[in-house]
Amino acid sequence: MYKIAIAGASTLLGRELKDALAESPLAAADVALLDDETAQGQLDQVGDEVTVVLPIGEEAFDRVDFTFFCGTESMTRKHWRQALRAGSTVLDLTGALDQEAGVLVRAPWLGSEAETVDLFTPAVVPAHPAALVLALLLERLQLAAPVKFAAATLLLPASDFGRAAMDELHQQTVSLLSFQNMPRAIFDTQAAYNLLTGLGESASANLSAVEARIRRHYDALSAGRWPKLALQVVQAPVFHGHAFSIAVELERPVEILTMEEAVTGEHVDIVLEDTDSPSNLAAAGQNDVLVRLRPEKGGRNPNEVSRLWLWAASDNLRLWAQNAVECALDLRRLRPQGTVQ
Repeated sequence: MYKIAIAGASTLLGRELKDALAESPLAAADVALLDDETAQGQLDQVGDEVTVVLPIGEEAFDRVDFTFFCGTESMTRKHWRQALRAGSTVLDLTGALDQEAGVLVRAPWLGSEAETVDLFTPAVVPAHPAALVLALLLERLQLAAPVKFAAATLLLPASDFGRAAMDELHQQTVSLLSFQNMPRAIFDTQAAYNLLTGLGESASANLSAVEARIRRHYDALSAGRWPKLALQVVQAPVFHGHAFSIAVELERPVEILTMEEAVTGEHVDIVLEDTDSPSNLAAAGQNDVLVRLRPEKGGRNPNEVSRLWLWAASDNLRLWAQNAVECALDLRRLRPQGTVQ
């Protein structure tokens, strides 16, 4: 039986990861919940057992097989080498380590990955869920025809920045309806009822950093196999779920049915009816990415397209946690098993 530590267990992502582990082949593992002093002593539930959130002490990672970092980037930077020295496999969901030497960005859902994890890999970064969705869709589109150009707009929810951002969005909404002053600690601007490509100067949330992280993860997963991605991230006044508007140009015309068949498969659910448009609400709690293809008309053959739009939606936290669990399952082959005689 494996032992797992979740550092940042009280965060939205930490709680989602706990649920994903309970639904996975690692459900029988012994799970330790760790966090900083503000969450110390909180009661939580792992499976059928009630447990306490513990501080990250000197022996927190002893005999731990997998450590998932789900809290702040500063927490990861402070403790990841401690976990590594204790012999734990480190999985960083905060993105703090994706530019460290030897650390690999991973997404086992993809058909093939550029680099292989071995015993000398210091840590693994499960890819940002937006980068995972974009890579998954473009990888499958490439099966039908080479993609000449791809551009995406990502509508980002408050939950990508944690519980405090969700609380501030809620409080801003209530304040606006009651004509009161709005809290601005996270966004430093009006995020409620608004679409933004940039936040205030004093905002603790950083859209540019998110966009740069998605680009890095997409490039790492692509390794030059797919086209460069033109990307814009927009802060949306929603609590959960990613939504994507993706424009794709192919090098040659292809039947739209062929494109739909190429995209369809595990982890992707094609939506055909107008009344069932993918949305962040429809994607909530779903394991799959919801996608609708719309061809750009105008060619000689009405059944063939060289340009098309994809409207997609996914549960951001759920995909993040699922990808992290898949990375851990992939890394099990590097963990010693049995007893040394």
